[in-house]
Amino acid sequence: MEYNGKKALVCGMARSGIAAAKLLNRLGARVTLQDMKKREEISADVLALEGEGIVLYTGANPDEIACAQDLIVLSPGIPCDLPFIAAAENAGIEVISEVELAYRLTPCPITAITGTNGKTTTTTLTGEIMKTAYSGTAVVGNIGVPYSEEVERLTEKDWVVAEISSFQMEKAKEFHPHISAVLNITPDHLNRHKTMDVYIAMKERVFAKQTAEDFCILNHGDAACRKMADKTAAKVFFFDSSERLAEGIYLDGDAIEVRWGAINETLIHVDELQILGVHNYENVMAAAAMGICAGIALDTIRTVLKGFAGVAHRIEYVATVDGVDYYNDSKGTNVDASIRAVLAMKKPIVLIGGGYDKGSSFDEWTKLFPGRVKHLVLIGVTAPKVRASAEKFGFTAISDCETFAEAVDLCREKAEDGDCVLLSPACASWGMFDNYEQRGDMFKEQVRGYLK
Repeated sequence: MEYNGKKALVCGMARSGIAAAKLLNRLGARVTLQDMKKREEISADVLALEGEGIVLYTGANPDEIACAQDLIVLSPGIPCDLPFIAAAENAGIEVISEVELAYRLTPCPITAITGTNGKTTTTTLTGEIMKTAYSGTAVVGNIGVPYSEEVERLTEKDWVVAEISSFQMEKAKEFHPHISAVLNITPDHLNRHKTMDVYIAMKERVFAKQTAEDFCILNHGDAACRKMADKTAAKVFFFDSSERLAEGIYLDGDAIEVRWGAINETLIHVDELQILGVHNYENVMAAAAMGICAGIALDTIRTVLKGFAGVAHRIEYVATVDGVDYYNDSKGTNVDASIRAVLAMKKPIVLIGGGYDKGSSFDEWTKLFPGRVKHLVLIGVTAPKVRASAEKFGFTAISDCETFAEAVDLCREKAEDGDCVLLSPACASWGMFDNYEQRGDMFKEQVRGYLK
């Protein structure tokens, strides 16, 4: 589409929406940026966009203007079942995601990474690998840097590494990465997608447009991912943490082995890595596979892996206070992520859990508590639900706290020399926090305050 002079509606005034609105404005579109927030709730930075020619539409859904547009772009947080979206599509107006908009303007190859857990770690690590050969690599998407914010600087010699959420794929149409990856599938976001079948279908869109010239990295040890091999036209590169593969990359004892084309060698031993847990070994395998598919030398990949210390908010070591280790896993926003965090800990755990309810069962998480978790401190609206789940498995060392600061202080009281305190809530942060980063940063600030 030629955007100059076109009427474009961008829905959502968070980072992705703002970036998309600015991009379309620079391309000459007549842009309206909409949000349900009232004008008095909008930040000064967003209000300043009016001075750049962007019209702000606040405090309501855009039902009255949607069908007057040439294009509608949705931020990831906008549900796709709103009436104005159906009305616009019925009127022949194209509705796309912010990621789709940026993709259509991208001149270089794309690596796209999705899955329930591990996306941010794998995307960050893949970005570091790709930067060794493509200095202009853009690491974008759900990781926190809007794709639309970076796309204009890209040339044919660059590369995009994108973390992709199921929300971002809902209105993707032509999105076509050269390398895709689906890391794992466990229940998440069912409050929005309603069923697992729909959730999985959104994940599968990441490789829907790939051809035999492309690559698709899949978790062989995850049944849902393994089945995807029959649904993609791309060349499948499997990884597995529990089974040796005739072709692919796998964990064999403490060694990660590669069997792919002419490559038949040990990539790295896990004790050479700085990140903990089998789930992180899977992230390493997926990132290495993507690097191999992009033509990066194994020695180069190995060097990057050895130097990688992980990402913020994902089993992030914060400090040791009075013999107690504190770990920030605020990015543990679903049950499977928090299961992985609990299993990665080697000491008795004082655990902070709870938050926004995404409709998941907590049983697979709480049944791990006996013998591992010393005390559970609950916050947020899911506290009663988590408590009931834990008690089903005979775990009763549970406290409830009204505020997050109170919860962290209580963990300090409950933990003893040789224990660890783990923030891994198994829930989204909404309701108490703007996002999981804010939750994690508050945890780190409070813990570091104990050192003063």
